[in-house]
Amino acid sequence: MSPRAPNVLVLGAVLGQRPGGVRRHNVELLPRAARLLGERGGTLAILEGTTPIPDELREGIRCIPSNVPFHPPARRFLAEGRAARRAIRAADRTSSPFDLVHTAHLPTPRVPLPLTLTLHDLRDLELPTKKPLRRIAAPGLLKRSIRRAQQVVVVSETVRASLEARFAPRAVRLVPNAADHLPRLPREKAAARTGPLLHVGHVEPRKNLGLLLRALSLDHDLPRLLLAGAPKGEEEARLRELARSLGVADRVQFLGQVTDAALPRLYAQAACVVLPSFLEGFGIPVLEAQRAGTPLAISNTGALPEVAGPGVPTFPPDDPAAAAEAIRAALATDEDVLEERARRAERSSWEESARALVGAWCEAAGRGS
Repeated sequence: MSPRAPNVLVLGAVLGQRPGGVRRHNVELLPRAARLLGERGGTLAILEGTTPIPDELREGIRCIPSNVPFHPPARRFLAEGRAARRAIRAADRTSSPFDLVHTAHLPTPRVPLPLTLTLHDLRDLELPTKKPLRRIAAPGLLKRSIRRAQQVVVVSETVRASLEARFAPRAVRLVPNAADHLPRLPREKAAARTGPLLHVGHVEPRKNLGLLLRALSLDHDLPRLLLAGAPKGEEEARLRELARSLGVADRVQFLGQVTDAALPRLYAQAACVVLPSFLEGFGIPVLEAQRAGTPLAISNTGALPEVAGPGVPTFPPDDPAAAAEAIRAALATDEDVLEERARRAERSSWEESARALVGAWCEAAGRGS
């Protein structure tokens, strides 16, 4: 007889963040993980902060209210530790005490139970746009958090390799992202001839979108560019000014945040998806684009080449001429190649990833996998 699955407390003060890859990861995985735990006698609860979590995360999951703020991180760290310990003590007085605490943000609080930690990337160490003081403090903060974790969950082998090269985690478990949350629409016949270039993701410095504007200015025959994603800070204003100065403002459209209902059509209409990021720990739009049968060009950094697989045109994130050349190569991708990449992307699934996550929790709680 298999041992009971653990009762897991997820620290969720940041789960109310705006739509993006990390939110997608949690919205797709946590309800599935709650169901899988329940099938084996376990439970999942979320310690909710002052920022409400998405409705999709409430499905089959008990939410415990708290006064933990989203920002700033220092206040969140102190309040979250206190709130987590209160929730653990309260559960100890019931018939279903918690066995494990899981978090996906830093710093990790001290808790009297085994802890698992998801790391989506090591941006505070590796991203050139991060503030110097933050990059100086990051190694110590990460080292302490990793030392507390019974298991570290990563979303790609790239993140695993970077993590293991710098630190000595007790155990690392791969739980990759997937793309089967979106339906696949037939690719529009005119997309290859008249479709736009498409970028899906936040409009923020890490996404390196200025490179695409410079690529457009170097190659006047490239398709127009659609930027689908919510802006962060002043980045959209900076990019609009850059587009004007480069003479490409009429070839760039900022769509803002797009809904899940609109995304499949954007992929079906696009001539090519372009992802020029300085750093990605995974890059869900890679799989979304490939699953949709859309050509793809990516920067050669972070986990993007790993997720995309062999043969996808790449470029250095500081070379707009190489980006324009890679886009041209992507636009010429053979239909048979696109279909093979779509089949490869179809092999990833959120259900399998949820099983891997639950397996990591069971191991960390000493209950097998």
